[in-house]
Parts: sequence; C-alpha cells; structure tokens
Amino acid sequence: MDVAIIVEGKNDKSRLKRVLSEDVPIYCTYGTPGSEQLEKLRKQAGDKQVYIFTDNDASGKRIRGLLRDLFPDAEHIYTRKGYPGVEHTPEDYLIEQLEKAGLDAHIVYPAPGPALQWNKDEF
Repeated sequence: MDVAIIVEGKNDKSRLKRVLSEDVPIYCTYGTPGSEQLEKLRKQAGDKQVYIFTDNDASGKRIRGLLRDLFPDAEHIYTRKGYPGVEHTPEDYLIEQLEKAGLDAHIVYPAPGPALQWNKDEF
C-alpha cells in the first residue's frame, strides 16, 4: 500500500523520518495552507493513502480540519496533548501511534541498546 503522511513543518517531518522507512513520503503544510498549498499537497499525495499527523493545538486542529476536507478518506494520527507538537514527541510514542495507524511495515525500529550484564561478583 502506497502511503503518504502530511505534517505541519520541516521539524515534524525530520522527527518522523527518524522512525519511518525512506519509501514513505512526508509532505508539509508549512503552517496553515492556502489554496495553492492545498492543491500542491493534493497533487503530491496523488492516489496514496494519506495520514494526517498535526500538532494537538489550535493551529494543528485548524490545519487538520482543512486537510480533512481535502482528504476525506485520510487516516488521522494524534500526538498526546502534553507534548509540544509532533517534533517534540518522544520516538517511542511516535512509533506507538504509527503502529495504531497500521503503519508497522514502514516503521524503522531503533536498534536495541546493549543488554545489561549481571555480574554475580559485584554483589
């Protein structure tokens, strides 16, 4: 399934690129989009399944409303209210939300850290 994600800005895009495979295009509204930017997003998305991931603030909700009208079949991904935007959402929570949206096949999971070794001589 070809997918595309729409976010507000380049920092949101950069944050998501850290946890998504390179084959997932991420498009930006660059703030509240006007008619030209909306048309550009529509053309960029083409026939891909669109996922909308905006901040959980007044501006993000306004942008989500505009995108909802443009992409009525889009899936919506939400960040928690306590996080100051997508760009500041912890990666583990981003991954959790992407999994909930069914994007598991596109997630790049972080490499596990070194396992802790228990040394009985230390105790």
